[in-house]
Amino acid sequence: MQKEMVKLTAKFKLKKTLEGLDYLFQAYREIVNFLITYAFENNVTSFYRLKKETYKSLRKEYPELPSHYLYTACQMATAIFKSFRKRKKKEKAKGKPVFKKEVIMLDDHLFKPNLEKGIIKLSTPSGRIQLEFYPAKYHEKFNDWKVGQAWLVRTPKGVFLNVVFSKEVEIKEPKAFVGVDLNENNVTLALPNGEFVQIITHEGETRTGYYLKRRKIQKKLKTGKRRKELLEKYGQRERNRLNDLYHKLANKIVELAEKYGGLALEDLTEIRDSIRYSAEMNGRLHRWSFRKLQSIIEYKAKLRGVRVVFVNPAYTSSLCPVCGGKLSPNGHRVLKCSNCGFEADRDVVGSWNIRLRALKMWGVSVPPESPPMSVGGGKPALTVNAIKGRSRRDGNNPPKFIGSAFGGTPRAFSFKPQRI
Repeated sequence: MQKEMVKLTAKFKLKKTLEGLDYLFQAYREIVNFLITYAFENNVTSFYRLKKETYKSLRKEYPELPSHYLYTACQMATAIFKSFRKRKKKEKAKGKPVFKKEVIMLDDHLFKPNLEKGIIKLSTPSGRIQLEFYPAKYHEKFNDWKVGQAWLVRTPKGVFLNVVFSKEVEIKEPKAFVGVDLNENNVTLALPNGEFVQIITHEGETRTGYYLKRRKIQKKLKTGKRRKELLEKYGQRERNRLNDLYHKLANKIVELAEKYGGLALEDLTEIRDSIRYSAEMNGRLHRWSFRKLQSIIEYKAKLRGVRVVFVNPAYTSSLCPVCGGKLSPNGHRVLKCSNCGFEADRDVVGSWNIRLRALKMWGVSVPPESPPMSVGGGKPALTVNAIKGRSRRDGNNPPKFIGSAFGGTPRAFSFKPQRI
C-alpha cells in the first residue's frame, strides 16, 4: 500500500475581534505591498532571495511584530508577483500588482487551535492572545489531523480563520479503474464490469437560472444597497446548492468506485484557455466549476483508499474505444465509427476512453473490450433521487438511456437541486 497526504481546509468564525487585530491587518498589508513593489522593481521571484534582501530592513521598521509574519508576507508577495507575471504574459494584467485584501497568512508558529476548548491562540505584537470561535460539527473530525498553515480573513460578516489540516492515508492497489466523464448536466461513469452509469445533475441549468436571475436584478436596480444585498443573496444561495450537490455527487461516485479501488478523471487544468465557442457557450463553460468537483471527488476517494489518476482529455469523445478510429455524429449526442460500426452516446464514449487511458497509464495492455454497442431507446430508465432516497419513473423528463457493453440494465441516478 502507498501512503498519500490529504489536505482539507476548515473555517472557524471568531466570536470576538480584538482592537489589536486592526493594527495587525494594516501592518501586514503594508509589508506585503512593500515586498510586492520590491519584487516588481527587482524582478525577484524567489522567496528565499526576497526574504534575504528585505528581512533586516523590515525587522527594524516593525520590531514588535513576530518574525514569522515577515516570512509569511514574503511567501504571499512572491505568490502574488508570480501570478501577476503569468497573467501579464497572457496579456491579462498590466501595471503593478497591489495587495488590497484583509488577509493574513499564518504558519504553525503563529497560531495554535484547540478544537476541544473552542479557542485559538494567536501571536500578536502585544503577545499571545486567545480567540474563541463558534464550533461546528464537522470540526470534530480534525481532532487527529495535523495542523498546517492558515489564513486570518476579515470580511463584513466577521473575522474567520481558515486552517489547512492534513492527514496521511493508505491508498490500496487498484483492481481496476472507473472512468468518470464530467459534463454540464450529467456525470457518466464507465464501470469495469462493462456497465455505464449516468448521474443527472442539472448543474448547467441551475447555474444558468441563477445567472439570468442576477442579470435581471442588475438591469432593474442600477445601484444601491438593495442591489448589492440581492446579488449577494442569490450568489450565496447558488454556492450553497451546488456545494451540497457536489458533495452528494462525489459520495455516489466514490461509492461506485470503492470496490474497484481506482478512479480516473480528465486533467482539465488548462481547458479554460482553449474555450473558443460562442459568447453564450463560453459563458456557460466559464461558470462551470469542474475543478472544484474534481477536488472533492479526489479527497473523498483518497480518504476511502481509492487511487485517483488524471488522464489526457484530448479526443476522449471523438475516438472509437473499440478500434481507435475517428467517430462521426449520427444523431443527437450519438457517435458512430465508420471503421468498425461502433455506436454510442458521446458521454459513454468519453467515460469509456478515460477508463482505457487510466489502464494504459497503469501498464495494462488494453484490447478491444466488446463487440459494437448501440444506444438503446424506448421507455425511460429508472431514476433514483439520491438526495431524498426515492425512486420513480420520470416520463416527462427521462434520463438518457445508456446501453451496457456486456448487456444488463442501464442505471441512472438523479440529483435535482430546487429551482430559483
